[in-house]
Parts: sequence; structure tokens; C-alpha cells
Amino acid sequence: MMLSLNSVQNVIYNPVIPYVGTIPEQLEPGTLIVIRGHVPCDSDRFQVDLQCGSSVKPRADVAFHFNPRFKRSNCIVCNTLKNEKWGWEEITYDTPFKKEKSFEIVIMVLKDKFQVQKSGTSQFPSNREGDICKIIPRTVYTESKGSAANHSLTCAKILPTICLSKTLPFVARLNTSMGPGRTVVVKGEVNTNAKGFNVDLISGKSKDIALHLNPRLNIKAFVRNSFLQESWGEEERNITCFPFSPGMYFEMIIYCDVREFKVAVNGVHSLEYKHRFKELSNIDTLEIDGDIHLLEVRSW
Repeated sequence: MMLSLNSVQNVIYNPVIPYVGTIPEQLEPGTLIVIRGHVPCDSDRFQVDLQCGSSVKPRADVAFHFNPRFKRSNCIVCNTLKNEKWGWEEITYDTPFKKEKSFEIVIMVLKDKFQVQKSGTSQFPSNREGDICKIIPRTVYTESKGSAANHSLTCAKILPTICLSKTLPFVARLNTSMGPGRTVVVKGEVNTNAKGFNVDLISGKSKDIALHLNPRLNIKAFVRNSFLQESWGEEERNITCFPFSPGMYFEMIIYCDVREFKVAVNGVHSLEYKHRFKELSNIDTLEIDGDIHLLEVRSW
């Protein structure tokens, strides 16, 4: 199967707060919404709502309400508004948001819930679940209360997905061979009982594996290696923090530099891997297998 490498990103830079914008296409499992901003020193709270329209009277349904609060105790409140009635609140006090600090919110649309990623770790423990087939958000709405004039939303972007839902192993030929500046992105969800999975970049001509990425959840090891001339090399395992956990959504970015591959998981740099296979232009195949649900693959 050939990878589809063309993707469209809807990006809004430095919008005025409160901001209301229409989502151009229906949200589907795998869609990623990224919002970056800065919390001012006198902020009481801010919120990001995925709404079904922009009606005020009656108020539009809010499929997902994400509301960091700073007054009294720092916390994050998630909820859903349907027929002008709020549901039960999900509250977590494990919050990365701080006053006078910049932030990045990554909202992943899954089949039966919205999942919000904390930078560098797994998802928030509480996830607002709902039937997104019945509640289709059409609007991204953000606002701040307490200091709206100073609140900064630097970027809001919606990344449409190519929902593969492929039975593993997944094998695809890259439409452009690997080389300096090339990027491969793999998005998926780790199975709840996962032991491990692998992402391999391969030379279709020689069958050599130039880059073998093998997160092993049962021992919390992120193994890297190469399979050259029908032989495995020495494993590399050193890593500051193991970035995967059962049930979590992940976005793995593999960037090819002149001397090495660089890998990031959910926006956080994880490792470098020096090139052992030198003929980078011969790397033209991607293979993925293991205990994950594969959502999307892109390269450019």
C-alpha cells in the first residue's frame, strides 16, 4: 500500500481572544487539534470548547469543554453541555498549566472520547467520553476570563487524519526515499495489554533495516538497532524517560538529519540514532507491527 503524503493543515496564528472559528471538516477518529498560547500572570481561567455551532440562544452544544483554572486551587475541569445542561464534571489537579508560562494543548479525537495529551507524559487521567458520531463539533472556541486582553493564543491548528485502521503488520513504500530533511510521522494508540511494537525504516532493495524502533512496554525499554547484511547490530537503550504507556495515544516523529535520525514522541524529543546504514536514498519502505492500533502515517 502506498502512503498518502499530501495533507492539509488549518492554521490560525495570533487570533483575537475570545476566538471562534469553524472546523472545515467533520471531526473523525485520529484528528489532532493543537493549540498553543501563553497564560498571563493575572489569569483566573481559560477554556477551549469544541462546539456544535456558535449559537448563543439557545446555546450550542459543547461536545468537549476543557477548562484550566488558577483561582483557589489549580485544576482542569472537563465537561459536556447538551441541550443547555452541563453534565458531570471531570476534575484533575495534575495540571501542567502555570501563570506566565507558555502551553501547548494537544486534543486527539478517538472513537469514543477526546484525549488531551500532557507534554512529555501520557494523557490526562480523566477523559471526556461521548459519542462523537452523534455530537459532531463544528467550532473551536477559546476564551480567557480575568485577563482577556493579555491572553495570548499563538497558534491553533487542526490536522486532518488519514484513518488507516489497518491490520498489522503494516507495510508501505515511501513515495520519496529517505534523506536529510525527510520526516515520517506515525500516530496510534497503544493497546491496553501491550508488550511492545516496532517501527522500521527499510531499504527495499537490500532488505536491510536502517532504523528499528522497538518500544517494549513490559520492560519499559526503547530499543534501537539496525539489521545490516543479515545480522543485527548492537542495541541502543539509553533514554531519559520512557514515553509510552498502555492505552495512550502517541504521535511519533522521525526526522532524518545528515548524521542521525532524531525521534520525538508527543512533541518531546526522545533520542538520536547515528546512521549505520549510509545509503539513505535507498531507504524507501516503512513497516509497523505490534500491540498498537494504527491511526495514521504521513511523510514529507
